[in-house]
Amino acid sequence: MEAMQEAIKQLFLSYAGKDLEHIEKIPQSGGDRIYFRIKEGADSYIATYNLNLKENETFIYFAQHFHSKGLPVPKVLAVSADQKIYLQEDLGAASLLDVLEKEGKTERVYQLFQKSLKALVQLQVKGSEGLDFSKCLTSKTFGKHAVLTDLLYYKYYFLDTLQYPYDKQALIDEFELLSDQLSDSHFNYFMFRDFQSRNIVVKNDEVFFIDFQGGMKGGMPYDVASLLWQAKAELSNEWKERLLNDYIKEAEIVLGETIDTTLFKKQYHGFVLLRLLQVLGAYGFRGLFERKAHFLTSIPLGLKNLRAFLEVHTLAKDTPVFAGILNWMVGDEVLNRFTPMQATEKTPLVVTINSFSYKKGLPSDATDNGGGFIFDMRGILNPGRFEPYKNQSGLDKPVQDFLEQKTKMNTFLNSVWDLIDITVEDYLSRDFKSLQINFGCTGGQHRSVFAAEQTARHLKNKYKVKIVLAHTNQNNWVK
Repeated sequence: MEAMQEAIKQLFLSYAGKDLEHIEKIPQSGGDRIYFRIKEGADSYIATYNLNLKENETFIYFAQHFHSKGLPVPKVLAVSADQKIYLQEDLGAASLLDVLEKEGKTERVYQLFQKSLKALVQLQVKGSEGLDFSKCLTSKTFGKHAVLTDLLYYKYYFLDTLQYPYDKQALIDEFELLSDQLSDSHFNYFMFRDFQSRNIVVKNDEVFFIDFQGGMKGGMPYDVASLLWQAKAELSNEWKERLLNDYIKEAEIVLGETIDTTLFKKQYHGFVLLRLLQVLGAYGFRGLFERKAHFLTSIPLGLKNLRAFLEVHTLAKDTPVFAGILNWMVGDEVLNRFTPMQATEKTPLVVTINSFSYKKGLPSDATDNGGGFIFDMRGILNPGRFEPYKNQSGLDKPVQDFLEQKTKMNTFLNSVWDLIDITVEDYLSRDFKSLQINFGCTGGQHRSVFAAEQTARHLKNKYKVKIVLAHTNQNNWVK
């Protein structure tokens, strides 16, 4: 990480002619790209580090092409000689999803979705003009192969993990049929491919697009389906229908022709299903295989989204095996597998989480049953060994950045959570009253404090359980 940041500093120096003042890592999302925010006075920049040079080349080419046409994308400012790092303007940290979650489904938020779809039409149509589609990451066109890839992605990384018995050859045959149907070439322009509210930045009530490097030539309805049916957004059917009609009207204006609405909506509904399945595949890969907690907790949302779609739209009669699988998959049995037990106001369980110093001894437990977990944090590199962090604690952001970026803390905590989740779920089901979880390090100031804080947040978010959080080497308090 230090070498990475040093390379970014050198790129910024070559661009700006001066050293940067401040750099901080931005939390990663689903991909392997690592983002940093650079502050220089009143100015702010985003630096991206990515070992996938083809992906970097595609993003930079697309960004430069779209920016030259006045489309709402960040401007690429500098690229390192080895193509692993690029610097771009910072459009801000607030995504459309952030605004939606903060404000709710207000008229202003509706207008932001409307603006996003209007800008999307411009990106799709105007962005296609003169675009070299050979620069795309995978295939140039979203055709049969791309559709089949999405279906198989869902099959291998989600469906097959459920261990549901089905006729595998029959399903593959039906996937081939669906691929033919969904790859019909209608309304083909630039397809963003991952057009969701997380990839739309809101700044001064204007919208800007990021993370479009997966784009290719394809059907315009796919991107509309991606945005309106995003599980996290949970848009109402009324909003979805209104926004879809708003988009079609805008597309007719930009294209200068009347759109066959029946054909457009038929393709749109097919893409909705495909997108919902592709997203479940992504949740399965990132959550079940890479063990990223955020994606695991998103699986119930994805299943409920698919259930809502299937309540209105049924699969064609020529895909009976697939239809049977989907109807089973959106049932309560599967949903309950991925939905953690939630505490209520009447739940007796209280989880006490302590950070402590081994030099001062283990925390006491006055409850009747006693027991619980003790995790030794001394195998994690200690920030306290470095002068800038000696007078700080795991509550301070510089220490948190150090532990997340320069140690194996995240790997350690994921393993810890796998263990304690089993016990928390069991205790919730049996109406146990108490569980103690302790994190110890040398001084009880940095590593143990950070681990206790993160674990409290994890259990609160996942199980809604009551937490008593105590840093025994500092002041105690209840959250």
